[in-house]
Amino acid sequence: MLALVTGAAGFIGSHLVDRLLADGHEVIGVDDLSSGGTVRPGLELWEMDVGDPALAERAAARRPEVVCHLAAQVSVRASVADPAADARTNVLGTVNVLEAARAADARKVVFTSSCAVYGVPDALPVPPDAELRPASPYAASKVSGEVYAATYKALYGIDYTTLTLANVYGPRQTPEGEAGVISIFTDALLAGRPTRVYGDGSHTRDYVYVLDVVDAFARAAGEGGGGLRLNVGTGVQTTDRELHTLVAEAAGAPDDPEFAPPRLGDLPAMSVDPRATREALGWAPGTGLREGLAETVAWARERMAPA
Repeated sequence: MLALVTGAAGFIGSHLVDRLLADGHEVIGVDDLSSGGTVRPGLELWEMDVGDPALAERAAARRPEVVCHLAAQVSVRASVADPAADARTNVLGTVNVLEAARAADARKVVFTSSCAVYGVPDALPVPPDAELRPASPYAASKVSGEVYAATYKALYGIDYTTLTLANVYGPRQTPEGEAGVISIFTDALLAGRPTRVYGDGSHTRDYVYVLDVVDAFARAAGEGGGGLRLNVGTGVQTTDRELHTLVAEAAGAPDDPEFAPPRLGDLPAMSVDPRATREALGWAPGTGLREGLAETVAWARERMAPA
């Protein structure tokens, strides 16, 4: 299978490239490298923005069978500050990727969404058929991308699966930009810097290990899950305070965070129900939080070691 992966140098995308190549597939990566990232040696990389009109022409020439679309503007705060810029990348960029899939006569698009589309849920863990309540331009752009994917399926017969991700963590995630709290805690604790928990530490999130997420993408690239929104998470809630304790334990560092006022707009709780994903793809998370944190801290420790 020839797969095209957008965001191929990013945190999740680079791991997906590794997995697809290890499975014996041929991979084309698309990334503008604006955020740096990890590029596997020998990867056929198209260094370009997902909104580049030339993408469709290049895809038509190479004809990938599956397109995994991970490239995105991922900062909620940036989307609020500049909704038009967010839409250019996440809405128009997605349309351009779908046009590339159409030009290539691709069989399927795997679209990356976020649990932010659920907003403040009525109950936890959130099922994939819950009402969508986007509360930021970023979340709205993800809803839009899924609607466009469904439209292209209706118009052109291109299958799609939407994978709605919980809070992904693991090696190659760095604390810069709109990073996950695990990478922020990890780097600070390893460097002996203060850490901060917002509010009273009772907010919860659903943390899913990056290699488990990549397994869901690899499975979704097959025949299963067509036309579905599927959650990729554990269904388990971990409080911010519990998380700090676990990261400190893995890092061998003091568990003594500072507490700061809660941030405006932060959801009090989130977890997603992955049972439909198990039924559709045979997928389930296989990495416990302690195990995943140990791998994450080991990678960060090596990255931060003096040259």
